[in-house]
Amino acid sequence: MFTRKDQLIKRTGEAGIGRYDFLRQLINEYTTTKSYENKKQTLANLANFAYDPINYDFIKQLHLIDLFLSELSNDDEELTHFALAGLCNVCCDPESQAYIITLNGIKLISNYLLHKNEEISLNALTTLYYLFETRNQLIPPELKSTVIQYEASDNPRLKNLGTLFANTYFH
Repeated sequence: MFTRKDQLIKRTGEAGIGRYDFLRQLINEYTTTKSYENKKQTLANLANFAYDPINYDFIKQLHLIDLFLSELSNDDEELTHFALAGLCNVCCDPESQAYIITLNGIKLISNYLLHKNEEISLNALTTLYYLFETRNQLIPPELKSTVIQYEASDNPRLKNLGTLFANTYFH
């Protein structure tokens, strides 16, 4: 559910911790914790906050997109999953789309297409779907061939997403 500013104030109270400060605390916890479980839970929480447009400005100010993108170089599957989920959630914002693209995000995200983990694979293609939404450029041939593999998948989730992508951008 999307949140309005008045709803946030009502929920947290005038003296309560604001969303910006809360997100900053989560990012600090993520970057300083030694516990893998805490790290995983915190990144999942950050990814969940990325879906709500009221958080977009805070996300930009706190450089959360940079954190999500940096986690794509991580070998840990669960952290990669949450980082991609966060990027997928925030890339509906045109400014965030442009920022992700300028940081080589299309290439970084494309590395996770057809990943053995279905959720990672779906998040990667969904994120690319949104990133190309506002781009006036051709889909790279290697991405087209990968999307065709999604379309041919026996997995209905992969197949449907591949078909949607192909029908939208190159069929």
